Amino acid sequence: METYGSSFSNVKSYLRALSDTPHRLARRACSVSTSFEETSRVRARSGGDMKRSLRWYDLVGFGVGGMVGAGVFVTSGRASRMCAGPAVVLSYAIAGFCALLSAFCYTEFAVDMPVAGGAFSYIRITFGEFLAFLTGANLIIDYVLSNAAVARSFTGYLCTALGISTESRLRITVNGLPKGFNEIDIVAVLVVLALTVIICYSTRESSMLNMVLTVLHLVFIVFVIVIGFTRGDTTNFREAGDENHASGFFPFGASGVFNGAAMVYLSYIGYDAVSTMAEEVRNPVKDIPAGVSGSVILVTVLYCLMAASMSMLLPYDMIDPDAPFSGAFMGSDEWRWVSNVIGVGASFGILTSLLVAMLGQARYMCVIGRSSVVPAWFARVHPKTSTPVNASVFLGICTAAIALFTDLQILLNLVSIGTLFVFYMVANAVIYKRYVSIGVTNPWPTLSFLFCFSLTSILFTLLWQFAPPGKPKAFMLGACTAIAIALLQLFHYMVPQAQKPEFWGVPLMPWIPSMSIFLNIFLLGSLDRPSYVRFGFFSALAVLVYVLYSVHASFDAEEDGTLGQKSIELVKESIEVQDHTLKV
Repeated sequence: METYGSSFSNVKSYLRALSDTPHRLARRACSVSTSFEETSRVRARSGGDMKRSLRWYDLVGFGVGGMVGAGVFVTSGRASRMCAGPAVVLSYAIAGFCALLSAFCYTEFAVDMPVAGGAFSYIRITFGEFLAFLTGANLIIDYVLSNAAVARSFTGYLCTALGISTESRLRITVNGLPKGFNEIDIVAVLVVLALTVIICYSTRESSMLNMVLTVLHLVFIVFVIVIGFTRGDTTNFREAGDENHASGFFPFGASGVFNGAAMVYLSYIGYDAVSTMAEEVRNPVKDIPAGVSGSVILVTVLYCLMAASMSMLLPYDMIDPDAPFSGAFMGSDEWRWVSNVIGVGASFGILTSLLVAMLGQARYMCVIGRSSVVPAWFARVHPKTSTPVNASVFLGICTAAIALFTDLQILLNLVSIGTLFVFYMVANAVIYKRYVSIGVTNPWPTLSFLFCFSLTSILFTLLWQFAPPGKPKAFMLGACTAIAIALLQLFHYMVPQAQKPEFWGVPLMPWIPSMSIFLNIFLLGSLDRPSYVRFGFFSALAVLVYVLYSVHASFDAEEDGTLGQKSIELVKESIEVQDHTLKV
């Protein structure tokens, strides 16, 4: 048998590795891990263990803190003014339902495999190393860019709370730099670095800080809701401010409600970070389902109440799309102070969402390091703090550097699509995991169903977005719906489940994850062209990194024995043990 040294020991070794790339890709790209490996041998590569100190209420706190940032103070106004009108309340309910479906998929994996890798680990045990790396890389990029954007928005809301101008006081303009990169934001950098120190110190203390900030933020949200319900007018649910504009609860029709749901869904992004805490939860079987699902349900109720409050304050066509709540009080000197209070509440929301996201991004990077597709230095867990210090510091510095120069709007154009893509992949993965036993079950019936169902969902989305209104469009949308239901029924009755979860599983399989697949594709269809350009660019960059570095590092680890050489056989043995247990 031919032996291999390190691919990176010298230039000659690396050139030799590059010449062997096709063979290595064939061997590693589709290689899968197992739940047992991820929770034992792979986790051991971090050195120390992460401390199991979190309970379900900590997870609810992280979930609420991660989702309820400043975004709701902006997206609600845009969705009401441009898409749904007063029916934006239903838009938030629909978006919350979509988030709950995705949360179910995450929960099944997190209970079965309580590790810090989240979606990366889930896809690695189902679709293999390459797709896991592609989704993980996009997720890390989205986290860093969105965290930089959130940090810069903190400066803006802090200025609103203090009643001062952002440009003149807290940001420094450098005329020699290009526009969009010439406003130096020192406050954003200090916030990111301070939170980096906190998350490196202790996850438990991070949870306590998150709880305090989240409670303070919720107090301000309840204040806004109460003000809206006491000062608002229910006639604004039915009447427009301008008689030339459409009135009623559904001024834009049913399509407007769904378009509004697509717009506000981004306000729910953040619950996925909770799944990365699974390795630090005391009782994953009980705490994770309550923590993840509970946070999504609580946030949905809060969002719907906030949307109703906003709709009562002003007619939908008079709402300021950029500042819906504070704008409602700017016209009155008596109530102008409320806009400052909203700025304070939004500042707390930004800190909580930033804290949770930075915790999540570090744990993703830690587990990616364990898999040997990035340097193992990122996987190290500090023996004293029991936190992934290396990953936290590296990503914190990257986030701070981007937040220092880059304009908020430029960053916002670069985020969201990667996260929705990961949600889509996790929904596919949970179906694949239930219906395919690697090395035992023929995967093609399940893969064929997933492909056909996704294709039908894409066709439905394209028709919804681009077909002109009328009976032909309604007929084609109905036909797509009928085909999707027929595919689901056929798959449900003809393909038996290969394995069932031991502790907690997604109910109504395969209906719920299939609905999640459809809804994530539908929401992806609502994003703009720059989002797809960004996704294509960073995906191509991730593929390049995988081909030039990751596949060779992974191959070396397999040759050294740090990664199993016979992963298919290991999976087969694991499944056989599970099948025997189920029969007994």
